[in-house]
Amino acid sequence: MTDVTGLTVGVLGGTGPQGKGLALRWAKAGIKVIIGSRSAERAEATASELGVTGLDNAGTAAAADVVLVAVPWEGHGELLTSLREQLRGKIVIDCVNPLGFDKQGPFALPVEEGSAAQQAARLLPESRVTAAFHHVSAVHLVDLSIPEMDTDVLVLGDDRDATDLVRALADAIPGMRGVYGGRLRNAHQVEAFTANLIAINRRYKAHAGIRVTDV
Repeated sequence: MTDVTGLTVGVLGGTGPQGKGLALRWAKAGIKVIIGSRSAERAEATASELGVTGLDNAGTAAAADVVLVAVPWEGHGELLTSLREQLRGKIVIDCVNPLGFDKQGPFALPVEEGSAAQQAARLLPESRVTAAFHHVSAVHLVDLSIPEMDTDVLVLGDDRDATDLVRALADAIPGMRGVYGGRLRNAHQVEAFTANLIAINRRYKAHAGIRVTDV
């Protein structure tokens, strides 16, 4: 498995539930983490809670070796466009789920490029874009009384070395396992499946994840 020792992971949107939770677990695993936010002050405040570094999004993207995108879908395209130079040549992990909500519950939104990850690949042609961490419970991530995350993480991408590294970042969190899930063109159904998990969670009052069998 790829060695992630010495890597610095930047988390764009690191003050939100998903980004904060993954940052916390990686920091506990001994990985250097930088929290990013539109506001450097907000990033620093969250980072101080976690014992990591906080910068604005541009500073985070520039300083990190690998960057997780965990921002709301509404600001996804604009943010990545603004950080194209800082993300040049870097592995980018997109975990954004384009979802809508109505009286019938959650549903997947149409994306012109096919998925949020494919939009990221179009906007960041000189970055190594992957898709992963869509189905991990933010509630469980921040709850350190849960010592292990009982879940698999589907990792998608067209760059084998990049997907191997992202799988290793998943494996660094106790209980979690990274599983290669196909090319980036298959990211739509992975992002969309989050709507099904939200429906499951609401029905069963749970924080469901996924496990892949026979692998």
